[in-house]
Amino acid sequence: MNAAEPAIRVEGLTKRFGDFTAVDHLSMSVPKGVIYGFLGPNGSGKTTTIRMMCGLLTPDEGEGTALGYDILTEGRRIKKRVGYMTQKFSLYEELSVRENLNFMARMYGEADVRARVDAVMAEYGLADRAKQLASQLSGGWKQRLALAASMIHKPDLLLLDEPTAGVDPAARRHFWERIHDMTASGITVLVSTHYMDEAIQCDHICFIHKGRKLVDAPAAEIPERSGLVTWRIKGPDLDDLAKELRRLAPVEQVARFGDALHVSGKDAGALARSLAPYKDRENLELRESEAGLEEVFIHLIEQNRDDAAQAA
Repeated sequence: MNAAEPAIRVEGLTKRFGDFTAVDHLSMSVPKGVIYGFLGPNGSGKTTTIRMMCGLLTPDEGEGTALGYDILTEGRRIKKRVGYMTQKFSLYEELSVRENLNFMARMYGEADVRARVDAVMAEYGLADRAKQLASQLSGGWKQRLALAASMIHKPDLLLLDEPTAGVDPAARRHFWERIHDMTASGITVLVSTHYMDEAIQCDHICFIHKGRKLVDAPAAEIPERSGLVTWRIKGPDLDDLAKELRRLAPVEQVARFGDALHVSGKDAGALARSLAPYKDRENLELRESEAGLEEVFIHLIEQNRDDAAQAA
């Protein structure tokens, strides 16, 4: 695999289950050495796509490569160089931490199993829990064990499917620190998630909805590319205010974030003029702010729904 070649490249990837199309002609390219966020609501096709990328599931249409290997014909070679952490804990609950890692090291043909397992347990802080059964671990420690197991064979590409689901904030923070360390060492990480607050951790984002790609760009560029302008409004009776604002022609989206409404549209001048009278209302605080990733993704989903309804 040469340096210029992407870690993953797929074209027209499609998977159907009966009459249901889970992934619909998806194309994407994952650069080497980045954290690539694969975002979308639950049921949007993320897991199916990941399984096709690493040779675990055969697409009905499309082609692609992972680490330079053909996803259609060289799945066995891909698996040897890819780490895959599934959404659901998939190690053996009745085995200890060490026994699980021993099994994974042997499965990948590590030359010195004991030395490799000792090294991984030390790296991931698992040495003191070596004899503890996996079933006795908390969600955060199970996550850490699963990540260690997926890295036991020193892969070049790591695929993480909803890795922080069900773990506490401290465990999530530690997990992302570890992921940043990995990419700093040259490993490419593709991580799927539906948590928008994790999107800011990613260098590049592909956002999908109902199996279709809606946006694919560097994370920092997505808000500007969207063309959305956002105003933040704080004050009392926000639910009633939201209903009122949605009736204004330039307003394309009103979303509540905590104690504020985020009011968005694409015509900056018209939006500012429509909101100007609200500046004089008692107890209302208005200020223009940059559109965030969450506003952009909400807007994309709503726009996609409107397009689908018009086509029906």
